[in-house]
Amino acid sequence: MGDIVVGISDYKCSKNRDDVLVTYALGSCIAVVVYDPVAVVGGMLHFMLPDSSLDKKKAEEVPAMFADTGIPLLFKTCYSLGAEKRRMKVKVIGGASILNDDNYFRIGQKNITAVRRIFWKNNVLIEGEDTGENYNRTVRLRMMDGKCFIRSSGGMTKEL
Repeated sequence: MGDIVVGISDYKCSKNRDDVLVTYALGSCIAVVVYDPVAVVGGMLHFMLPDSSLDKKKAEEVPAMFADTGIPLLFKTCYSLGAEKRRMKVKVIGGASILNDDNYFRIGQKNITAVRRIFWKNNVLIEGEDTGENYNRTVRLRMMDGKCFIRSSGGMTKEL
């Protein structure tokens, strides 16, 4: 049983029950975690920015960098492995205000808003959310049962 690391602007999907998908040190970025308990298919996206219109060329090269291009890619890849939208459990983690305490750029909040808007428009319910605040998070998705664990920079681990 090994960890499959999801880097920044990256996504991974799996149908192997022995896998654990993990992304480290989420700050203003967002991790979208999806899991179909019947097909035992899951995936994780670690996106940086809310909207690909900021850089169309970069979005073509690295679609997982943006919410609006990465989320559809994550879902379509899970569908190709046997997942069905109606059974997908969705969790959203991250969107912290880390770098600037005055929240001038508000990247974390913009990312949270973007992901909520995308799911609302596509009639997808977010089952669990751990967003905002001002600390980093590490996220693990255990494929055998779809459990999602979040470890904060303070060392506390919780299940979402």
